[in-house]
Amino acid sequence: MASRTTIEIDKPKRWDAPFGEEMTPTAVDELLKLAPFSEMDPDKFPCHCSLRDLLLHDTRLREFQPGDLIVREGDYGHSAFLIVTGEVRVVLERLPPETLGRSASTGKKSFWSLCRDWLTPVTWPEMRAESERKVAPAHAAKPIFLQDVPGLLNKHQTLQLRSGEIFGELAALGRTPRTATVLAETVTLVLEIRWQGLRDLMNYDAALKAHLDGLYRQNSLESHLRETPFFDQVPLEQLRQLADRVEFVSFGKFEWFRDYQLNMKSMAETERLAKEPVILAEGAYAEGLYLIRSGFVRVTHRFGESERTTSYLHKGQFYGLAEMVMNWHASRQIGWLNTLRAVGYVDLIRIPTPLVEEFILPTMGANDLGRLIAEAEQQLDRNQANVASPVKQNSENESESGWLEFLVDQRFVNGTETMLIDMNRCTRCDDCVRACSDAHGNNPRFRRSGPQYDQFMIAHACMHCIDPVCMIGCPTGAIHRDTALGTVLINDQSCIGCSTCANSCPYDNIQMVEIRNHRGDIVRDREQQQPVMKATKCDLCHDYKTGPACERACPHEALVRLSTATPEQLSHWTTRHAG
Repeated sequence: MASRTTIEIDKPKRWDAPFGEEMTPTAVDELLKLAPFSEMDPDKFPCHCSLRDLLLHDTRLREFQPGDLIVREGDYGHSAFLIVTGEVRVVLERLPPETLGRSASTGKKSFWSLCRDWLTPVTWPEMRAESERKVAPAHAAKPIFLQDVPGLLNKHQTLQLRSGEIFGELAALGRTPRTATVLAETVTLVLEIRWQGLRDLMNYDAALKAHLDGLYRQNSLESHLRETPFFDQVPLEQLRQLADRVEFVSFGKFEWFRDYQLNMKSMAETERLAKEPVILAEGAYAEGLYLIRSGFVRVTHRFGESERTTSYLHKGQFYGLAEMVMNWHASRQIGWLNTLRAVGYVDLIRIPTPLVEEFILPTMGANDLGRLIAEAEQQLDRNQANVASPVKQNSENESESGWLEFLVDQRFVNGTETMLIDMNRCTRCDDCVRACSDAHGNNPRFRRSGPQYDQFMIAHACMHCIDPVCMIGCPTGAIHRDTALGTVLINDQSCIGCSTCANSCPYDNIQMVEIRNHRGDIVRDREQQQPVMKATKCDLCHDYKTGPACERACPHEALVRLSTATPEQLSHWTTRHAG
C-alpha cells in the first residue's frame, strides 16, 4: 500500500463563523449605548471573551417588516431577541400550521442522490472535500410573511413588546421548542443573540442574568398554565390572579451531567437515590400542586424499608392534584402519596394548596373529582400494603419497577429516539452496523454495546434527548436541533473539534474522529501539528426518506428506535418481545 502524507490547515476557532457577517465595529459602538449593554461593566469580561467581541461575533441585526414572522411556535430555539426599534406581537394561542408557513419538505435526499451515494465508493472514512473543511458563516433565513395580520391579532390573544424588551431566551437557554409565535407589528429592528453569547453575557454580568431570569418566569407562565389539564375551565381573569401568586422553585444543577459523569454514574442505586434532591416527601402535608417546567422527576413510594420507583415525570406534567382533591372534597385527610426527587435539574411551578382550592378545584366536574378521589384511595391502599407486606407485593410489579429503576438511574428517560436491542433476537450479524457505515461514509455512528436490563440493551447511539446537554458548551452552535424535526445534528462546517459536546454527553454517544482528504491524507492543524478532529454521532439518517438505516437493516426485528421518555411506548415494545 502506498504511503500517505498529511496536509496542514489552520485549526478552526470559535469565531471563525460569526453569527452575522454584517455586524461591524461601528454597529457594536451603537449597541453599547443601548440598555442592557450600556449598563454592563466591560472589565468584568475576560480578554478572550470581551463584551465587544461577544457583540461583534455572537449577535446579528435583523430587520423585519410588518407581518414578518420572527419566532414560530414549536421550532427549536437557539437564540434570543432584543428589540432595538419597533414593536412586536406575541401570539399566546396555538395557530394552525398552514398559518405559520410550515413546509412539508424535510430536505430528504432524492432517489437519484441515493443512487449516486451507493454507486460512489468511499475508500477512506471521514473524508472531506476542500470546501467542506472551511467554516461557513451562519445566515439568517428569509422571514416568513403572515397574511391578514390585523385579522390574526383580533382573533387571537396577543401581548405587545416594545423597544428594549427581550424575548426567546427561554427556548435559547433551555434547549426547548418555542412556546409562542412572535411577529413584527411595525418595521422592527432586532438584535438576535445566539445562545452561546447569551450564556456568556449572563455569566459575566449579574444584572442581565437577574433580568433574564425574570423574563424566563414571566413569559412562560401563562401559556404553561393554560395548557395544563384542569386549568382550561378557570376564567381568564382568575387565571391571571393565580399566575401572579404562584411560586417558582428549582432543584439540582443546570449542568447536572458533570456530577453524574464524574461521581453518580459509578454509584450503587441506593447511593444515587440518596444524591437526588427531594422535592416532596411521602406522608408529609400536601402543601401545593407542582407543575414541571423543565427536567425530570423520579416518583417513588415506600416499599418495606426501602423505596421503589413507580414512574417518572417530565416537562408539561404535574403532580399533587389527587391529594388536593382528596383533602378538599372528602372527609379523609392524607399527606403526599409518593416521594418526588429531581433527576438532574428540575424547574417547577408550585401552586400553594389554598390557591388550588380557590381557583382550580371549584371549576372541576364531578366525574373528574370522583376519579381523582378513587385514584388517591387506591394508591393509599397500595402504599399501606407495600409497607406491611413488601414480599407479597414484590412478585406482582418487580419487572415493571425494575425497568423504571434502570431507566431513571441511567438517565435514559431523556431519550426520544433511543436504540433498543432485544439480545434474545439479535444474532450479532452486524447488519445494523454495516448499514450505518454505508450511510455515513465508512464510519458507523453507533456502537452495538451498552447497558442491559434483562434481554434488552440500550446501545451507544445518540438518543436525541429531550434535554440535549451536549449543546450546553458548544462554542459555535455546531451541535443543534433541526428546527422542523427536532433531531440533534452536528454542522460539520462550523464544528471546531473542541470535544465539548463529546465530553458533555452523559451516555458516551458522541465520538471525535480524524478527518481526511479524498486521497486518505490525515488533515492536520498547521499551528499545532495535531490531527483536525470533528464530532460525529447518529443523525437518524435524517436525509433518508426511509428512516434510520440501522433499524431497516435488522433481519430479525431485534432493533428499534423509540422514546424511553414515554413509558407506554417502551412498555408496548418490551412486552411484545418478552412474550
